[in-house]
Amino acid sequence: MLDWSKCHIVESVPGKRSGAWVFRDTRTPVSVVFDNLEAGATISEIMEWFHLSHEQVTAVIEFAARSLDAPPTHLSAPRLDAHSL
Repeated sequence: MLDWSKCHIVESVPGKRSGAWVFRDTRTPVSVVFDNLEAGATISEIMEWFHLSHEQVTAVIEFAARSLDAPPTHLSAPRLDAHSL
């Protein structure tokens, strides 16, 4: 799961789309970009269908790509030493 709180172009507001991550100042969920890309839509189609700008669509794609490249910080295993064996 991505930490969308670090992406400047999206927001999560309680009571707005049940707190789902949406494009800032809209009610359009971020998930529509990825769901539609997976279904074969182009960026241009997504922009047209959901009234999003090129900057909005590419910003979430680039954020997701950078996040996937980042090393995990919460998955580190405990270190074992001779006394714990």
